[in-house]
Amino acid sequence: KGGYDHFMLKEIMEQPRAVKATMAPRIRGNDIVLDDADMDMHGIRKIIITACGSAYYAGCAAKYAIEALCRIPVSVELASELRYCNPLIGEDTLLIALSQSGETADTIAALREGKSRGARTLAIVNVVGSTVAKIADWCLYTWAGPEIAVATTKGYTTQLTALYLFALHTAKQLNTVDDATYRSMLSALKALPKQLQQALDMNPEIPQLAKKYHKAKSMFFIGRNTDYAVALEGALKMKEISYLHAEAYAAGELKHGTIALIEDKQPVVALCCNDAITEKTMSNIVEVKARGAEVLAVAPRGNGRILSLADDMIFVPQVNPLFSAVVEIVP
Repeated sequence: KGGYDHFMLKEIMEQPRAVKATMAPRIRGNDIVLDDADMDMHGIRKIIITACGSAYYAGCAAKYAIEALCRIPVSVELASELRYCNPLIGEDTLLIALSQSGETADTIAALREGKSRGARTLAIVNVVGSTVAKIADWCLYTWAGPEIAVATTKGYTTQLTALYLFALHTAKQLNTVDDATYRSMLSALKALPKQLQQALDMNPEIPQLAKKYHKAKSMFFIGRNTDYAVALEGALKMKEISYLHAEAYAAGELKHGTIALIEDKQPVVALCCNDAITEKTMSNIVEVKARGAEVLAVAPRGNGRILSLADDMIFVPQVNPLFSAVVEIVP
């Protein structure tokens, strides 16, 4: 366990190294070189990401980056649903299957379903030679190293990193970004391991926050855009690690019924790492605080506007919003 109390803590702390291991072999100078050199995205009109659990939520977060950079519509489907829903998949579809182990039964079945309908397929997995890796046309290994803890941490962040590499590589191949944007985005990717380490280092008060909130009966996680995708994974971690009920909501949906559940001292984790929509999320923070909620906000260091509203803060370094999920999820 490398001196740590348990494997999950060890693997949380390994995330900067793991993300670097995912990127390093594939960034050569100012180019992204993927493992399968023949990965041709011309003719692809639709991308479907399929997975289960945290891998599914990694797909939810990556959707925003792929669509923004590649200008191809992306849908994210639970593998356990895709295999039974008679999906609209054809030769113009790329099906991306995410799995840490590469042996997730529902994901294997969904991948086979996509291949039977003529889709091109890409596997993003950690375990070399696994079933998902063997079935897919193309494969990107995350190189995260062994993941012993049941609840994934570095599996999630390395899957996201691989998807970001795929998105930027595809954008260049399809000429959907100019050279300046490509270089800027590549620099943002290269900075992620260092920023991950900063996210681990800049929050020494997290044990005290845990002591404050651990007796709550339930927690809500809210956010918009990529922040909402991170909220989904954050709520899942709270459930499976703490056995504490937690739900994630797109912050703009609170007013459509859910806000009825907000009562005095209700903990709400508000994710505010996308500057373009911070004002919108701030209005939702005001709404829940008016009903007595205690708000724990996650925001880039130096965001004084959030600091003035929230009861407690967790800080992350400033990250390009398209790639922020990798850093934001860690604390």
